Amino acid sequence: MNKKNIVILRNIFIMRTKIYILLLIALVTSSCGEYDALLKSTDYELKKQKVYEYYDAGKYVKVTELLMQVIPRYRATEEAEQLSWINAQATYKLFEYEVAEQYFKDFADLYPLSVNAEEAHYMAAMCNYSLSPRPELDQTFTKKAIESFTIFMTRFPNSSRYDECSEKKKEMQEKLVEKSYISARLYYDMGEFRAATVSLSNSLKEFPDTKYREELMFLRLDALFQTAERSIPSKKRERYQAALDEYYSFIEEYPKSLHDKEVGKIYNVTARFLNIETVKQ
Repeated sequence: MNKKNIVILRNIFIMRTKIYILLLIALVTSSCGEYDALLKSTDYELKKQKVYEYYDAGKYVKVTELLMQVIPRYRATEEAEQLSWINAQATYKLFEYEVAEQYFKDFADLYPLSVNAEEAHYMAAMCNYSLSPRPELDQTFTKKAIESFTIFMTRFPNSSRYDECSEKKKEMQEKLVEKSYISARLYYDMGEFRAATVSLSNSLKEFPDTKYREELMFLRLDALFQTAERSIPSKKRERYQAALDEYYSFIEEYPKSLHDKEVGKIYNVTARFLNIETVKQ
């Protein structure tokens, strides 16, 4: 193929590309113009029809925009239930979980006998589940998810989703446990040992069966010990005694611990101060 033919073919390709782009722009512009006209239209039957078409096509933004106009017009009709359900589903699929949760709850309240009532309760719980952040952050939505899953399991004990909800509820509870552990440990890591003692005690009280129990108990023992070490002379005996009492609680529950070496050192320093028998290190 000579140079002239190559140039001709290249020009044809460029021309065709430009034509495709222009056609695409025209199509998009036409589509946008039609949709804008639809929004301004007073033909609510057409708008309702388009809601179903757009939903099936996955155009959820258009669905929710149109339903803001359509739902009030059909509130007292037989189609109100289906339109409300589509609105909740489309909002969820747009990842607007806070708004979707309210829509699902409203649906469940308005249509308790609907075939979608069970699913609405489940989806409301899933909205909170989706909003639950990593353990270091505020766990308001995690607690709401636990509450929502509990409500679902109570109302629908025979549901095919029961086991799934039970697992998700446990997952959310474990997140609260981890949040409690992180928060309790924070004061310890900052060297705020008196505050750490309170925070660690609260975490153990709230979640007595936590997987972090041994670690939390050791940190509380060491926090009490560090507090005693840093105390003024008049407070030392009282605080070393508190550390000793915590030591006995710890070894009673964990006679063989990963922290045996540190626990032994704490005991020996405390025992020497209180003039009681020490143990071999």
